Amino acid sequence: MTSFDPLTLVRQNLAALGVTPADEELEQARAEGFLATALAFHQLATGELAAEDLPDLLRDRTPLPAEAPPVPRSSPDPLPDMLALAARLRRGETTSRQLVEQALQRIAEHDTTLNAFQVVFADQALAEAEAADAELARGIDRGPLHGLPVALKDLVDVAGVPTTAGSAVLAGRVAQHDAAVVERLRAAGAIIVGKTRLPEFAYAGSSTNPHYGPVRNPRAPDYDTGGSSSGSAAAVGAGMVVMAIGSDTGGSIRIPAAYCGLVGLKPTFGRVSLVGVFPLAWSLDHLGPITRTVADAAVSLAAITGVDPRDPRTRSVPLPDLASAAQAERLLHRIAVVRSLANGEPPADPDIQRALVPALHSLAQAGATLVPLDLPELLELRVLSAAVAQMEIAALHGPLARAWWERYGEFFRLRLLGCFAYPSWAYVVAQRLAARARDRFAARLAEHGCELLALPTAPNTAPPLGQWSPRSSWLTSPFNLLGWPAISVPAGTTSDGLPVGLQLVAHPWREDLVVAAASIVERAQPAASAT
Repeated sequence: MTSFDPLTLVRQNLAALGVTPADEELEQARAEGFLATALAFHQLATGELAAEDLPDLLRDRTPLPAEAPPVPRSSPDPLPDMLALAARLRRGETTSRQLVEQALQRIAEHDTTLNAFQVVFADQALAEAEAADAELARGIDRGPLHGLPVALKDLVDVAGVPTTAGSAVLAGRVAQHDAAVVERLRAAGAIIVGKTRLPEFAYAGSSTNPHYGPVRNPRAPDYDTGGSSSGSAAAVGAGMVVMAIGSDTGGSIRIPAAYCGLVGLKPTFGRVSLVGVFPLAWSLDHLGPITRTVADAAVSLAAITGVDPRDPRTRSVPLPDLASAAQAERLLHRIAVVRSLANGEPPADPDIQRALVPALHSLAQAGATLVPLDLPELLELRVLSAAVAQMEIAALHGPLARAWWERYGEFFRLRLLGCFAYPSWAYVVAQRLAARARDRFAARLAEHGCELLALPTAPNTAPPLGQWSPRSSWLTSPFNLLGWPAISVPAGTTSDGLPVGLQLVAHPWREDLVVAAASIVERAQPAASAT
């Protein structure tokens, strides 16, 4: 077999677009590992595929579940943050205007340090809060988000406001319409107080951004929030808002949630419309909430889901009763616990593995059967998820690269070089390999009768500010390719006090299972205070 040099393809593909990267930049991309995914994909692609192996894009990635019994509920715990505020509003103990004023005050006090917000809508938010109070006074109640302050990642369109997607290139791009998720939040009565920071074009597992600066972790300000929903996690973690919308293409809701000791819920692919959201990779992008509690994530997801005729990815599948699932005390299901990915090596650093033991024990005490499994299939899914993402990023940025190349930040530009290291046939081959990997993974879980999967959210804790870990998405990205629902729930800390997240994954459309399991883990954890 002839040797494969990805830089040759990078040069050829970019030359066709009229872009000539410097040799030094190409060698830097190689040295920093930004071509590693293309090399790993090439090894997979040179294996055998049968002629009848269809591409994943021609199959139903998220088949409807068989009729399943509901998760048993129990007597509710004391109301958590979001629902407690909603109850206080309805008892007249506070007003939406007061809550928004408090949110704006916390932003003023903390954001000069944390750098969570790209833009704040102070006057508009106060006016909307007064309107929300007036509606409640007239008996109009839009649900648990009514009158509560929330935020959006700045790749979500708000009419009349620029959507930068963390870039300098788009700083002057003013949205003409609200994104679908904004429409749904407004219909639910939520008050959008601003838009939050992210790395350039959401393509990093850290907050690194040369244009707008990094985002500090509210739990440990000398450390990073993770990415790419960096500002959303910091805003929730610092108590600036009760919920923030993030996007997740390879883990960008779950990673910052884990690093900041929060809950991050990525729903099933097709559960939430992506209309009006600047894409990273069309077939892998998801939207979901970052919150302080599992119940808050459940009610937030319920507010933003639903089929959207403008987005053919959405499906008309009823959302399970997540409010009941969040009150579950028993979970009589088999849970695959990832013991290793390959060669007996644990999926995460030893300190993280130790921190997760009590969380897993709480699931067993609730009635779950824990099934330790070695799952090398996750390695293949990770490579394919990253490769598909890179090829879709190249497809998005290719037509723009000639005009934008010198305006991209250095880190994004280096990562983008790796996206052009694929031959013309690679995308369809990746889809065929993905279909095979999906079947193998599902068969492994079915063989052991497992309906849930438990593993660390990230293999490492938050890195120091200004650094990033290329491993950060290794345990999250497989479930973007699969399109399965996944949640990260706080599950203790390491010996140096940094938060650890447990990731719980279920089959498509069974968000109730991940919510139920996460709620059980959450109740077993000591409360953490906000900054």
